Amino acid sequence: MSKSVHTPDWVKDAVFYQIYPDRFAKSSRVQKANNLQPWGDTPHPHKYQGGDLLGVVEHLDHLVDLGVTAIYFCPIFQSASNHRYHTHDYYQVDPMLGGNEALKELLDEAHKRGIKVVLDGVFNHSSRGFFQFNDILENGPSSAYVDWFHIHGWPLDPYGSGPANYEAWWGMKALPKFNTNTQAVREFLWDVAEYWVKFGIDGWRLDVPNEIDDDAFWREFRRRVKNVNPEAYIVGEIWGDATRWLQGDQFDAVMNYLFTRPAIGFFGSRSLDYEQVRGTGYEHIDTMDAQAFAGHMQHILTMYPKEVVLAQLNLLGSHDTPRYRTVTGGDETAYQMAVLFQMTYPGAPCIYYGDEVGLSGGKDPLCRGAFPWDKPETWNRKALDYTKKVVKARLSHAVLRRGDFKVLYAQGDVLVYERTLEGERAVVVINASTREQQVPLDLSGEYLEVIGDNRVRLNGQITMPARTGYLLV
Repeated sequence: MSKSVHTPDWVKDAVFYQIYPDRFAKSSRVQKANNLQPWGDTPHPHKYQGGDLLGVVEHLDHLVDLGVTAIYFCPIFQSASNHRYHTHDYYQVDPMLGGNEALKELLDEAHKRGIKVVLDGVFNHSSRGFFQFNDILENGPSSAYVDWFHIHGWPLDPYGSGPANYEAWWGMKALPKFNTNTQAVREFLWDVAEYWVKFGIDGWRLDVPNEIDDDAFWREFRRRVKNVNPEAYIVGEIWGDATRWLQGDQFDAVMNYLFTRPAIGFFGSRSLDYEQVRGTGYEHIDTMDAQAFAGHMQHILTMYPKEVVLAQLNLLGSHDTPRYRTVTGGDETAYQMAVLFQMTYPGAPCIYYGDEVGLSGGKDPLCRGAFPWDKPETWNRKALDYTKKVVKARLSHAVLRRGDFKVLYAQGDVLVYERTLEGERAVVVINASTREQQVPLDLSGEYLEVIGDNRVRLNGQITMPARTGYLLV
């Protein structure tokens, strides 16, 4: 392990918001193609709905009002797919999103509002339309770029039913895998990483970085990015134990799915939709009681250095998973308890766009629905208000962002924990059962219950309504 582990200081205080660009918002300032799916239709694997970056600019005030301080974007570079994980040109923002000029405007406007911007870097594989791969398709063994990919024979078959004859991510012909043993490829990818940080982005989320099984590659990636901006955030998509990458010399943090699974299994234990779990990156989710949940959540805090723990991206769902409401069977109380826990647990919370207004959606692509700006009457206003309150609480109390975490009580369906920092203390009480509970509490006197903005007098216990959480300061 590196002697000193440092992660960006701003991340420790951040509230992230993940945006799927094609589905968040669209602006009349960006010229549109004709064959678009109507906004809000059932998401389709291949169809576009026309979201763009200027649409995001025009709705930044919604994010400010919510309390968001950082945006993590799914890929935005030129691509022939609505998700844009099939990169054609790593130096061009997709024209459908508004091009490089739109990203510049977005960065300027976001930064004016104190919002950081993190982009998705897809460096393990490209697309069939990527220039160097296309050159191989045109010129075969005579191409100057045959060593940019893993070619196993000729001819290549990128669209037919025969063997591809080249390595591709999970065998998907549309995603030819880079040969990162080739120095030119390494230099190309490192240059892309540097270029956009110089352009003004605040970090990279790395798509399937474990597929580039080369610590030296990622060490140099980090060195080059941090040389441009020492406070740039590097967060990897790792679904399990990420110790290998979190020694202080590769990534700052990872998408914390070790947080997500138990947050579904505990708060959604009575309504978990197992069918939504099957065939996803979750693989399997165990339902659990408070004691098991507390044990797991305490354990993952010990897996990595504290600098890493405070920078972990804690999410309740993403573009790769069913939405939280859907996987927990539509139980609104599960969402409320989960987002309260998310906002009061160590690490950087990340809201998946639309969760705050009640969006639902099953497995990919259904989890990638359009934000209903045109139908505000469909918004879950109670969820929006609740999310704003818990986000505001996190931003208002340093103890919730940087304090130590300790479980005080975990029995049945009741969890009590505290955060402490330099004499400041916050206590969270969550009753996940379907009945009112008398909960022993080592507190006496008057406290503010932040979510309800009520003063409560305590004398060694508290009466907790069913399926409810309190934040006491």
